[in-house]
Amino acid sequence: MTDYLDNNKALAPFYTYSPGEPGIDAAIADRAKYPVNRQVLADTLEQQYSSLEKTEAVANNINALRSDNTFTVCTAHQPNLLTGYLYFIYKIAHAIQLANKLNSKYPDKHFVPVYYMGSEDNDLDELGTFRYGGEKYVWDAAGQTGAVGRMDTKSLKPLLDNLYRVMGPPGADTDELKELLTKAYLSHNTIAKATQYLVNELFGRYGLIVLDPDDAAFKKEILQVLEDDLLNHTANPIVTKQAEKLAENYKSQAYPRDINIFYLHNQLRERIEREGDKWVVLNTDISWTKDALLKELHAHPERFSPNVILRGVFQEIILPDVAFIGGGAEVAYWLQLKELFAHYKVFYPVVLARQSVLLVEPDATRLMKQTNLSVEDVFKPLEQLTKEYIATHSEGNWQTEEERKGFEALMRQLKDKAISLDPTLEASAEAALAKMHKQLTVLEQKMLRAEKRNHDTELKRIQKLKAMLFPNGGLQERVENFISYYPQYGHGFIELLVKEVDMLKSEFLVISL
Repeated sequence: MTDYLDNNKALAPFYTYSPGEPGIDAAIADRAKYPVNRQVLADTLEQQYSSLEKTEAVANNINALRSDNTFTVCTAHQPNLLTGYLYFIYKIAHAIQLANKLNSKYPDKHFVPVYYMGSEDNDLDELGTFRYGGEKYVWDAAGQTGAVGRMDTKSLKPLLDNLYRVMGPPGADTDELKELLTKAYLSHNTIAKATQYLVNELFGRYGLIVLDPDDAAFKKEILQVLEDDLLNHTANPIVTKQAEKLAENYKSQAYPRDINIFYLHNQLRERIEREGDKWVVLNTDISWTKDALLKELHAHPERFSPNVILRGVFQEIILPDVAFIGGGAEVAYWLQLKELFAHYKVFYPVVLARQSVLLVEPDATRLMKQTNLSVEDVFKPLEQLTKEYIATHSEGNWQTEEERKGFEALMRQLKDKAISLDPTLEASAEAALAKMHKQLTVLEQKMLRAEKRNHDTELKRIQKLKAMLFPNGGLQERVENFISYYPQYGHGFIELLVKEVDMLKSEFLVISL
């Protein structure tokens, strides 16, 4: 990631546009050379929004997509339950912020932020989980299988009831959030529709478009790509070659197969494989001859779902996209796909890395002041912070640095004296001195533990602060959910994120709430 953001020359062959303003400018200039079916795009979005209350900004943006001077800024994510993790919200805020900047910079063009919903994903263990108040909430979908976006939401009521009992603090914002979640998940019959409603309520005022690619009209736009992958397995050697080149210095993030397509039907989502002159759906008795397969594909394109290798191509075929915003893993696998885009003559957008965000609440701010730690300090490992604190505040002297210097000199003298008497004693001297050195280290560690006990209250504050900002030792954005903040700050929380994120800075964003 750092190599990519630093424009390392070794990565230059793996992308078209650099991840910054010059790259975005070049992408905008080139995008018109790659037309999309704007009528299908706008008409299908109108249909997908037919049961929703569109804001004026959303209605205007859908209509604007019919015009050749309108382009999109896209981010993508699966429909995690209640949005799953904070970075779900952050990615969308980035898309909105970048579209706003481009609209200001290019008044003769129009830019629309888009959330591309990965509704065809079937990883319920990941998508059906979220955390609140230190507790993990898990939805078992009442035994449903297949694409999570197509799953019925009725069985979510007990889980939401349990959440509402502890959600708080009490007040208008909490009541608003409960009503929002109830309408989203209990008034819409699928996870995809529930997610579309929820994201539209949170971000519709900014003109964000929620696009569900699990639609026959959109799949028809990529029939040629789907057919080619099913019959000719074109993507596998192209992406494999790129992945092998990247693997010389980096770890691969996505692995192609001969066929990179799933079959979706009812509660089924299984891979398609070719076996001789037959195409079979794994773990089922479904199979086709070539003619029967093509007949099924053209009659029911919505039953064929591209995997991660073809998803980006699908996205850029249906959207007039200039930039795609993703996390680290997403950026990495997009770098494996440039040549595949070139093969299909599909536009390869600017690939931008979203910012990571750390939210510092008032309690954490107070602890930072009490412990005299800066923003930079809190990113250090706990053990390092502990040692630095004790080194600064210790009345005694647990460190043995000066003594070590004298000890090292004495050990060298003893070793030289032993060798001068008998050169064969060198190994024995080395072993004895190593043992003494180890004992000194053990003694220093015991002295450190004793000093820690003398500063137990202060060190517990540091430990508590680290746990608040980095739950389970990881990034807050990969653990916490937006529902932890909405009851306290209301929609102002969303407004703050949209205002403050800026991926073009390539910085870790810290927000003091």
